[in-house]
Amino acid sequence: MLAFLFMIFGCFLFEPDLTDVVDAGDTAVLEFEVPRGASGYAVGKKLKKEDIIVDAGDWKWFLKNKGDGSCIKAGNFELKRSMTIPEVAKVLCDKPLGNDKPFTVLEGWRIQEIDAALAEKGLIKAGEYQKLASKPDAFNLPFEIQGLTTLEGFLLPETYRIDARKFDVKKFIERQLRTFIERFAKKQGTAVDHRGFYNVVIMASMLEREEPDAKLRPMVAGILWKRLENKWKLGVDATSRYTLEKWNDRGAFLKKLRDPEDPYNTRLRDGLPPTPIGNPSLDSLNAAVYPEKSPYWYYLHDSKGLIHPARTLAEHNANKKRYNVY
Repeated sequence: MLAFLFMIFGCFLFEPDLTDVVDAGDTAVLEFEVPRGASGYAVGKKLKKEDIIVDAGDWKWFLKNKGDGSCIKAGNFELKRSMTIPEVAKVLCDKPLGNDKPFTVLEGWRIQEIDAALAEKGLIKAGEYQKLASKPDAFNLPFEIQGLTTLEGFLLPETYRIDARKFDVKKFIERQLRTFIERFAKKQGTAVDHRGFYNVVIMASMLEREEPDAKLRPMVAGILWKRLENKWKLGVDATSRYTLEKWNDRGAFLKKLRDPEDPYNTRLRDGLPPTPIGNPSLDSLNAAVYPEKSPYWYYLHDSKGLIHPARTLAEHNANKKRYNVY
């Protein structure tokens, strides 16, 4: 009898909280794939690895005591980090996504590069996406930026599922904006107020191009914000590439670097460029909001792309000579 009561009490004691979620405020849609032949428990491990559920053990307990892992189907599903385990299980036991195909917006891509990729896949006529993304007034934005002329910077890089048979440019842009708002804008609160929301997005777009290692972007952000606050010219060469038809056109780039009339020339002009220079990743956006303090004022990258910061101009010039970067 005591053993029986202990078993009942033990089950009650160790029953997990199935209402627990990863992030109740994150309603962005994520694509999740259930591999063919995967067990219900293996799916739980994958859900945990992709940060969709809090605990794989809770998932296992749910399948054993409340759910039925055999109903989970192979295929792609749309999930959210705001879902509970029972809600996730219900979706995975429902019908998988149909003919949707993945379309990836690469980190740092400009509007024109997104347009070109969509056109290459035959989803739009060339220029269609760029034309609409240059009309911010056509969209109901939850933030107000005076004089905004483009959605550059707000079209969050991500892999989106799209159906080529019913692709709609405006709906796709709206989906990108929702993803940006849910994953970044809503979560920052007042953290961006002292620098300005749009300034943070501009800074993030520069960080995306300036530092390939996401872990080092907070340090670079600290250097660039410090330059800006002390009335230094930013000297971010990537900004001079923004208006080029081809980003890596070296001849056109060198000409831009010598043009004091180019509003994107941060070598010769004060302050930030007038707009973002591409669409930054979440890592870059967060680095812009939470910069790292350091004694550095300068940095350069060697031929392998490794960063070398410096505290003084003399140190920076020594790094130029050491790494043959001019």
